[in-house]
Amino acid sequence: MIKYFSTVGGRILLLIGIVNVLSMAGMVAFYADRQEESILQQNEQSLNLTAETATQGLRALMLRGDADIAQNYADNLKKVGTIEDFRILRIDGNEAFYDNKTIMSVNNKLGKEEFQTREDESVINILPKNNKYLEKVLADRRQISYTQREQGIEKLTLLLPVIPEQKCFRCHDKQQAVRGILKVTTSLMPVREAIHASRSQALLILVGCILGSLLLVGLLIRWSLVQRITMVTAAMEKISHGDFTQRIPVSGLLELVRMAESFNMMTVEVLRGYSRLTEEQNKLTTVIRSAQEAIIVTNAIGEIVLINPSAERILEKTSDQLLKGGFLSVVDDPDYVRRFIEMGGMGLPDTLVYKNRVLNFFAATICNNQNQPIGSAAFIRDITQEKRLEEKLRILSYSDKLTGLYNRRRMEELLEKEYERARRYSLPLSILFFDVDHFKKFNDTYGHDMGDKVLEMVGKVAKNHCRTVDYACRYGGEEFCIILTETEERGAFHAADRFRQQLASTTIQDDIHVTCSVGIATYPGVVSDPEVVCDGWETFLKLADNALYEAKAQGRNRVVQWRPGMIKKKG
Repeated sequence: MIKYFSTVGGRILLLIGIVNVLSMAGMVAFYADRQEESILQQNEQSLNLTAETATQGLRALMLRGDADIAQNYADNLKKVGTIEDFRILRIDGNEAFYDNKTIMSVNNKLGKEEFQTREDESVINILPKNNKYLEKVLADRRQISYTQREQGIEKLTLLLPVIPEQKCFRCHDKQQAVRGILKVTTSLMPVREAIHASRSQALLILVGCILGSLLLVGLLIRWSLVQRITMVTAAMEKISHGDFTQRIPVSGLLELVRMAESFNMMTVEVLRGYSRLTEEQNKLTTVIRSAQEAIIVTNAIGEIVLINPSAERILEKTSDQLLKGGFLSVVDDPDYVRRFIEMGGMGLPDTLVYKNRVLNFFAATICNNQNQPIGSAAFIRDITQEKRLEEKLRILSYSDKLTGLYNRRRMEELLEKEYERARRYSLPLSILFFDVDHFKKFNDTYGHDMGDKVLEMVGKVAKNHCRTVDYACRYGGEEFCIILTETEERGAFHAADRFRQQLASTTIQDDIHVTCSVGIATYPGVVSDPEVVCDGWETFLKLADNALYEAKAQGRNRVVQWRPGMIKKKG
């Protein structure tokens, strides 16, 4: 039943049913209320008629002077089927004809004993003298009615004033505008039963009308609307499974005709769009599968739905392993992948080492046009060869091809960095500036090939002589420079002299040897000469060159430490 009302026909039928129930219920309620009001009015009118008849009878008895039988008359009225209680009251609320008060009053006015007094008398109070209904009848001199419950039974009571006529004044006082009150009470239980029966009958009619109208409306809806909607729904379901040949007949009501035409046109357009989408999807699939980069895509709940062959090759995992491990474990570091996605890669390295490979990693959340996440994607490139080539190029850009030492450009960068560091942190720094003695003459004697071998040998000795924190560089031609970090004058001098001796003792070929001259400059000693302004690494290097010139001037094959006042001479 619940499933039925979730359909279009069920909803329409439910809506119509609600409207019918409300409208018919309103009509039945109005009819029932009118019927109840009519029954109550008829009952009250009937009671009024009975009371009026009783009043006329009582008045006739009193005018004829038959007051002694008035009580019997009242007692007989109580036996009437529609009357539950009938009382004749004085204006003080006591029941009349049970005491001698009125008889004595009449006899006194007539001056003779016209009426015989009762031997047994009693005072029966029916209504308190201050009863609001009693007071209202006496004040308005009109009948009133009211209802009240006694022992759970609803009862209707009429109070009718007895208005005296001219003939009554022979026996009674003219000052009393109302001689007495008739109290008539009847039970409303039969009336309520009649009203209940009327309501039950109206309810049965209402239920029958509603069921009949719903059945008729349901048949009409099914015949004119639901069948066509069901047909469209079935066709759309087949389309969702890839059957784009579906068409529905163009017939029926105008709206249904338009719906059928629109559906058929939509099917044609969907088929065209699907064909184009399939074509583009095939292109995209080809691109993804042929890409050299690893591509992994998930759906909205994080399940991997796409893995290209490059992902298996680069990550060295099968598709089953990737699916089992999950998206966050593609590079065996779930925290890294999670943080990368959450932070959009900001503040995280996008290059990592994985299984002896250098990988460039990127991952992001995929969102739709409403900025709702529909999945995630990872794009991974193997840049191992690129990094190796970059390192090789970096080394080539920093190295001298012949000697393997740092070239002049790199030497200047390193010397600038180390000189600034020494000045900032008050650290010692020394440089050895040297060249091969009589190298031009050596080239002229043995040829340039032998000269190149000499330079290679010098570079090898210099590299082996340096510590890991020192830098051996080729300045140009036969000139070289060694940067000794955190080295004072004495240590620099000993290192330079050991290097000079090792180079002199090294055989190049067929007992051929070479020597070198070395100039040393050490920071902070270079700033102690007031005549020299050492304001940068260029001046620092120039001072070492001055010391080298001094070593050559002293006969070569020696080490000279720069001292204040040592200025290179021209010529």
